[in-house]
Amino acid sequence: MLKGRIIKALSGFYYVESEGSIYAARARGLFRKTKESPLVGDIVTFQVENDMEGYITAIDPRKNSLVRPPVANIDQLLITMSMKSPEFNYYLLDRFLAYAEAHDMEPVVIITKMDLADDDFDAEALKSVYSDIYPVHFTDRGSIARDLEMIFRDRISVLAGQSGVGKSTLLNTFLPALDLETAEISNALNRGKHTTRHVELMDIAGGKIADTPGFSTIEFTSLDKYNLKFCFPDFNVHSEKCKFRECQHIKEPKCGVKEAVANEVLAKTRYDSYVTIYHEIENRKVRY
Repeated sequence: MLKGRIIKALSGFYYVESEGSIYAARARGLFRKTKESPLVGDIVTFQVENDMEGYITAIDPRKNSLVRPPVANIDQLLITMSMKSPEFNYYLLDRFLAYAEAHDMEPVVIITKMDLADDDFDAEALKSVYSDIYPVHFTDRGSIARDLEMIFRDRISVLAGQSGVGKSTLLNTFLPALDLETAEISNALNRGKHTTRHVELMDIAGGKIADTPGFSTIEFTSLDKYNLKFCFPDFNVHSEKCKFRECQHIKEPKCGVKEAVANEVLAKTRYDSYVTIYHEIENRKVRY
């Protein structure tokens, strides 16, 4: 028996990387009984039966998993936002950040198209909201900062962000062989275009990344409103001042988080995003 990581799934085969070699393996029938399917990123036990081919016999417990793209055991989510086309949006960024926290992924914020920022835009103000919690990187159109290369080492990464923000450009910069199709934003649809193939984990700067432009929409279907506050780690120190131990920072009096917002110690944009997501989860009606 061997152990390895699935780096590609295609046409019923799972390509497993183990000790420097890649094996083509099929899933045993037992997975049909458990209704469990292997995912790219899974650590699996497999048996080699014919040269470099074999069968997967077991899947290790997952750290996390996503549906789109179908990847497991992700270390970090590279959240890509643009200054213009599409417009930078604090709420959407906070939404991705909360999603990453809920799925035990380390978020990395990448702001693209900084050359299109308005003259009065204060990049340091934006950075001050997030830099104490998450890594924040800025790039211009047509040039992805090479210092981003360091973020990939020893990590399995997945991209997230709206269409057109530059996810494919980022992948093409570090993995030019991918040659992912990119296009300018459609003025009518306000969307970018990309061509997505099967998902594969590619080697990148000492780590691995899913060779897909990632995903642009998310839903909090597996998170309840009581745990949402833990997905906003900058609330933690302020929540210690809440009168009620189970304070949700919504209607409760003497709330340390709301007090911090009122005193401009905590960014109002962060709190507003929290309240919006909280009510979405509470209602379970809004879909994005």
